[in-house]
Amino acid sequence: MTRPAPDAPVETPWQGRYIAVKTKGSWEYVSRPGGVHAAVILPLDDGEDGRHVILVEQYRVPLGKNCIELPAGLVGDEMVGEAAFDAARRELEEETGYIANLWEDAGQYYSSPGMVSEGFSLFVAKYLTKVGDGGGVGGEDIMVHRVKLDDVPHFLSRKRAEGAGVDVRVLMLLGAGLIG
Repeated sequence: MTRPAPDAPVETPWQGRYIAVKTKGSWEYVSRPGGVHAAVILPLDDGEDGRHVILVEQYRVPLGKNCIELPAGLVGDEMVGEAAFDAARRELEEETGYIANLWEDAGQYYSSPGMVSEGFSLFVAKYLTKVGDGGGVGGEDIMVHRVKLDDVPHFLSRKRAEGAGVDVRVLMLLGAGLIG
């Protein structure tokens, strides 16, 4: 790829409510208007029977099917100036019905940097307490899955067999198992 000149203008041929198509030189990409980005949560729950992860499943229009994901949400979509950590706490409870007693900031990441400028802040949530049903807000219709870490590969295989997609961020749960 030829790198655009530093002073090349960024143009916006189209913008909707949640995404904008941008061009810089000959490069095309998608961004979120207003600097909105995402907060993603890796919720780990220790129980008598071992460590579990809380995953969510919801229908995703671009895929045309349900997708298995880590809980996540947009930062600043409900409140201007919202901090990523505050969005993560809000989203964990809204989507899963859990709150966490310990949070770790795992840094900023990009899932598809060749096509999308959006990044996400990853937070690890530990020592979970179930305080509600989850399921999201406003008709999100989110299903919550508490999956033993050792069973994640089997769980994902089963969900794929049912026709579900799997978000790339779930790969972090398979990391060591992918390297022989």
